[in-house]
Amino acid sequence: MPDRALADALAAGPVVLDGGLATELEARGCDLTSALWSARLLRDDPEALVAASAAFAAAGAQVVTTASYQASVAGFAAAGVGADDAAALLASSVALARRGAPDAWIAGSVGPYGAVLADGSEYTGAYCDAVSVAELRAFHRPRMALLAEAGADVLACETVPAAAEAEALLAEAEDLGVPIWLSLTAVVDGAGVVRTRRGERAADVFAMARGVAAVVAVGVNCTAPSAVGPALAAAASAGRPLVAYPNSGEGWDAAARRWTGAGRLDAADVPGWVAAGARLVGGCCRVRPADIARLAAALR
Repeated sequence: MPDRALADALAAGPVVLDGGLATELEARGCDLTSALWSARLLRDDPEALVAASAAFAAAGAQVVTTASYQASVAGFAAAGVGADDAAALLASSVALARRGAPDAWIAGSVGPYGAVLADGSEYTGAYCDAVSVAELRAFHRPRMALLAEAGADVLACETVPAAAEAEALLAEAEDLGVPIWLSLTAVVDGAGVVRTRRGERAADVFAMARGVAAVVAVGVNCTAPSAVGPALAAAASAGRPLVAYPNSGEGWDAAARRWTGAGRLDAADVPGWVAAGARLVGGCCRVRPADIARLAAALR
């Protein structure tokens, strides 16, 4: 376990994040086709999670995320897991990540409401038509509390597609008093404006984090590498250190449950991101330990 808070480390310079946990697990032969995605392995193959965390740490990752992105008590219930056992499984995600990466900060992954729906809606935010901020807060609260109580060093509130969900997560973070980073999944429109997947101006959403003491960083993940530069400029409105961990640039086909197109995280982009204020830098979907090793080398 690191001997200082992540926020203090960010003040000193860039910190390396891990890559795509699910990508690494699939590459190791794990079946992630269930609605629980990588969280299924909390119950069925916890040692695979330890090994994946260890691989990223060996590649140079200083922050390793838990297998809780698509996990919830309700999601486990649909898979026949009782509430108490589901809570224990969620809490175990922190211990498993720490076993694999004992010298890293452990980030409790808090994916969006749409991730639990397992229908690709985290890339549209369409559910915000039917789900209120209060309901989103109630959904996120148990998992955030469980991960914090289990000893996560920070909560990674990630792949957030809409302003309403960002508002809910920020409010819960304030109430819990635990450090978080807020990371949107974003796009750049034809006019060059960075927007959430829901269509809101990303700069306005990032600005919501200004004054929220729990926030250690804001930025983007699961976003095309080409959009990271503009997104970091938009994120500066929060007055916080910035986080950037894009995917490979490929697209996710939710209906076919497969990746399409071509792409690769280019470590040559990293110095520019750091110059723009990025202090947490890594990768998301389709980014493996070898990619993180190149990124870490670029930071050095």
